[in-house]
Amino acid sequence: MHIKENIAFSENGFVFNPSTGDSFTMNKTGKEVIFMIKEGKSISQISDILRESYDVDLTTLERYLTDFLNDLNVYNLLEEEK
Repeated sequence: MHIKENIAFSENGFVFNPSTGDSFTMNKTGKEVIFMIKEGKSISQISDILRESYDVDLTTLERYLTDFLNDLNVYNLLEEEK
């Protein structure tokens, strides 16, 4: 999976999808996940990095990460690898 090429991100967490005109603001963790996806990290790698950075159990982290990735799909920001 990767972020669609036309999606614009700012360092402040602002996200703009020019295809739909939708814009979003992400929190610090959301920004971290987005930039890790853009770097080509796998979901497993992202999970490991977040577990090292935050005091969270694996079950909770996986639930929130899955929900976040589902939201990115719903808002048409992700595309599957070809």
